Amino acid sequence: MKKLRHLGGVAAALALALTAAACGDSGSSAPAQPSTVVPELRPDQQVSITFESYNLSQAGAWTDTFTDLINKFQAAHPNIKVKAQKPATATASGYGSASAASIQRQIAAGNPPDVGQLVFGDIRYAVKGLGATPLDDVVGRDAVQANFGGAHPFAPTARTLGDVDGKTFAVPFVFSTPILYYNASLFTQAGLDPAKPPTTWAEVKTAALAIKSKTGKDGVYIDCLTKKSSDWCYQSLVASNGGTVISSDQTRLGFADAPAVDAVKMAQDLVQSGASPKLSQEQSYPAFARGEIGMILESSAAEAVFRKGATTANPPWDLRAALEPSFDGKKVEPTNSGAALLMFAKDPAKQRAAWELIKFLTSDEAYTQITSKIGYLPLRTSLLDDQGALKDWAAKNPLIKPNIDQLARLHPAASFPGDNYVQIRDGMLEAVEKVVYSGADAQPTLSAAQDQATKLLPKG
Repeated sequence: MKKLRHLGGVAAALALALTAAACGDSGSSAPAQPSTVVPELRPDQQVSITFESYNLSQAGAWTDTFTDLINKFQAAHPNIKVKAQKPATATASGYGSASAASIQRQIAAGNPPDVGQLVFGDIRYAVKGLGATPLDDVVGRDAVQANFGGAHPFAPTARTLGDVDGKTFAVPFVFSTPILYYNASLFTQAGLDPAKPPTTWAEVKTAALAIKSKTGKDGVYIDCLTKKSSDWCYQSLVASNGGTVISSDQTRLGFADAPAVDAVKMAQDLVQSGASPKLSQEQSYPAFARGEIGMILESSAAEAVFRKGATTANPPWDLRAALEPSFDGKKVEPTNSGAALLMFAKDPAKQRAAWELIKFLTSDEAYTQITSKIGYLPLRTSLLDDQGALKDWAAKNPLIKPNIDQLARLHPAASFPGDNYVQIRDGMLEAVEKVVYSGADAQPTLSAAQDQATKLLPKG
């Protein structure tokens, strides 16, 4: 694999492609300025705010990196004190909507966090059900859009992922697309060419069975197929096979349609053939890190864990990354994992302090740390360019390249509408899990789940 010395050109082309893709976005029609903008803080004005992040539930690189960033923010803003906390209901594997539930309980108690980190699928509910504050109304739309710019601008398609009804409510924060990580050492032991990773799911099965038979290790694990994994990656499998979990107008579910059913059958076949083990998400992370699985389709959020496992194993093993595999003859539609930052503060001084924190956590400095220490994709992609702070790091860390390549082809993950969105999502994934790991018949299982979920869609 070539070093990323030409990432500057990649980033430039990426920005151009994404700009073209974003030109028709409806969010750009919002008013230029709200009627009221909260004032700047005085240098001597002391403000305390609370920041709630599910990443603080995850030990190691996640918590260490976020704690360091908060300390640096407070050093740069001595008049703002930040209490950083994890959601009371969040765990390393069950965050997602647990974070929204945590914020909901705190709102009911009259003490919500001022800034909350929520996964993208929770944003619409945070706006409609939790009363998230529109950033355009707090600091002005021009200021919000200016934050997406700067020396290293946001990828244009990412800018609108936090927009609801023409206003920006959330700033995209940590981000990934599905990456096929693989153990090149196991590839070599199995007689496979580690320079030529699988590009289709059929090739994945062949390689996985070779690893299983030649090394005794497990072949592949797809971390997209359980309730704990949430649905961002599962949506990519469905979309890459020509389907969708919900129609674009959000009135009809599609996870029992033929493309989705066939995608789930592919995963079921991997398990039944012995190419994939029956593992939970909690088991798969450390198993791959220990070198016990040949391949894993995963978010780059796990990269730091995998890198540490590969380098500290005895003997060490060779970690590499590849693009998400395709269904034969079809275009891969990579979706986005990760989360955005939303504001729940209502006091003007806290709102201004919260905005300063949001800006810092999505700044060049923050993304330099978040990418190099955790593995998340830097949404300020030109940080990887010739003049960017991550240029040298990227040249030494080619694992970032599949994420950059796939961002240019991003298929934004859909969110389910209404107050019952979690039940819809969980019911869908429970059915997928039954098919893949318990051997249930795919079509009737998914159809029954879709019938139940349809009753939970908003009426009218």
